[in-house]
Amino acid sequence: MRLAILDDFENVALTLAPWERLGPEIKIDVFKDHLVKEDALANRLLPYDILVIMRERTPFPRSLIKRLSNLKLLVTSGQFNRAIDLSACQESGIVVCGTKPSKNAPAELAWGLILSLMRRIPQVDRSIRQDKWGDGIGTGLHGKVLGILGLGKLGTQVARVGLAFGMQVIAWSQNLTPEKAAAIGAVRVEKDILFSRSDVISIHLVLSERTRGLIGAHEIGLMKPSAYIVNTSRGPIIQEAALIKALEIGSIAGAGLDVFDQEPLPSDHPYVALPNTVLTPHVGYVTTDSFRTYFSQAVEDVTAWLEGRPLRVLTS
Repeated sequence: MRLAILDDFENVALTLAPWERLGPEIKIDVFKDHLVKEDALANRLLPYDILVIMRERTPFPRSLIKRLSNLKLLVTSGQFNRAIDLSACQESGIVVCGTKPSKNAPAELAWGLILSLMRRIPQVDRSIRQDKWGDGIGTGLHGKVLGILGLGKLGTQVARVGLAFGMQVIAWSQNLTPEKAAAIGAVRVEKDILFSRSDVISIHLVLSERTRGLIGAHEIGLMKPSAYIVNTSRGPIIQEAALIKALEIGSIAGAGLDVFDQEPLPSDHPYVALPNTVLTPHVGYVTTDSFRTYFSQAVEDVTAWLEGRPLRVLTS
């Protein structure tokens, strides 16, 4: 039986879990590159009975699933994966299992991006390596306004750190009540008010038809020229063209982005050339602790499936 681990960009999958427990009858291959074209992906994956994938790095639409005639088990990191057509898997008799999600890492990265932007950490790091001391000045956080789009588990973590820094925290989402915001120490405001008042905006919304393209030219046009926006949620929540234009003309101060419309981000993408961006390659959940959990539980999922008692099964 053959098993493939996909999109191991960091080249750590085999070191963070006891794959040997699966026994010699399971042949494991690891792919560190990323295939975009479906024909190439289908040809690569056709021989495999089991696939272990990182959530949303490689999509599994119906058209691809129907071509993988040998596939019997698909294991994804996290407890949901919107990039998998679960109905198509069920129709094809493919079991889909998940793992526990990372609870803290994305919020931590959001603060890494915020601090990098406001204190200009990447720029001054480069300057010091080029023998330029004291090149530029950053912005403090105390007393500034932090706007949170989506005050769920991750948004709440980000808000609490902002409060600890002495920031004023305002928040908006379609279902957020003033009472829930107040319980965290935030103030619920309307969306336009959040964009016009915030010095930093951090996005923590789930991508859906309701949130796709939610932030466009209107919302970005309301932002202060000194304001920053940070997205560790999903790229398509922001209308990319509108954000690129604002960054190019300097109508906002900058953006910290971990997620993009196209991933991996092409090397010639406008974001890459802009001096007022801090970019990370969708690593909100990428920590040693998170990956150790993901891959160890993937081994558990495969073992349980081989024994006829699948764990953490995802259904549509």
